[in-house]
Amino acid sequence: MPVTVTRTTITTTSSSSTTVGSARALTQPLGLLRLLQLVSTCVAFSLVASVGAWTGPMGNWAMFTWCFCFAVTLIILIVELGGFQARFPLSWRNFPITFACYAALFCLSSSIIYPTTYVQFLPHGRSRDHAIAATTFSCVACLAYATEVAWTRARPGEITGYMATVPGLLKVFETFVACIIFAFISEPSLYQQRPALEWCVAVYAICFILAAVTVLLNLGDCTNMLPIPFPTFLSGLALLSVLLYATAIVLWPLYQFDQRYNSQPRRSMDPSCSRSYVQPNEVCNWDRRLAVSILTDRYRVAPAALELAM
Repeated sequence: MPVTVTRTTITTTSSSSTTVGSARALTQPLGLLRLLQLVSTCVAFSLVASVGAWTGPMGNWAMFTWCFCFAVTLIILIVELGGFQARFPLSWRNFPITFACYAALFCLSSSIIYPTTYVQFLPHGRSRDHAIAATTFSCVACLAYATEVAWTRARPGEITGYMATVPGLLKVFETFVACIIFAFISEPSLYQQRPALEWCVAVYAICFILAAVTVLLNLGDCTNMLPIPFPTFLSGLALLSVLLYATAIVLWPLYQFDQRYNSQPRRSMDPSCSRSYVQPNEVCNWDRRLAVSILTDRYRVAPAALELAM
């Protein structure tokens, strides 16, 4: 009787580099990096809190940044140590790198804003020393989060979550810049009673909401709920953002700095920028207008246009 021999091939899929549900996850390079993030943010807010050097809007922003980054980093470590990725309510392929990108931007902003608008006005002494040390640890945290983004972002040919790709990271950058713009235009007198400037504010709000929806859809693994394919949605969103921001690029500086529209082309013409009005941790109205113009022109339109080109 003839005997037929069938060759069986067994394919083994290697697991990721991070050990799941084990204390060894902390000894991996990414685990050690997250421990550095945890320690640096903890030390930063502890140093400032111990001397109360965080009053005012800029100090509050820095304290919020360090506390928020510390808390979420701690949650990520607990989830990985306990192996709870499958039970986590958000997509674990997208959440850690999305947070790391936001945290890097948050810590970068605090490392710049806190010393320039607050620390330099503190008198020499214990409070100033603690604030300077906190700024140093904030810079360390920023580098640690940026390193995580560089390590875990998608490489060519890799199959991973959308937020780990360049377009996904650009969406994070767009929403962050939009939040900075909202902070600068928090003074209603900058745009009220002028329809063109109110339109610009509407553009900032609409584009922020659309970009935030994209991020949330990916974090919740809900992209299949869209009535159109997700790539088509992204292309349409990028095109709409470019068109809307093209109007803001023209209208915002025109109505804020052109004398023909009763604006102030020079900083010296704005009474709110005189030394008697400006507080140490505040930004005068003319500087706010200029900051929004720069953010709109260079840091908001460029990511949307780049995403459209991709």
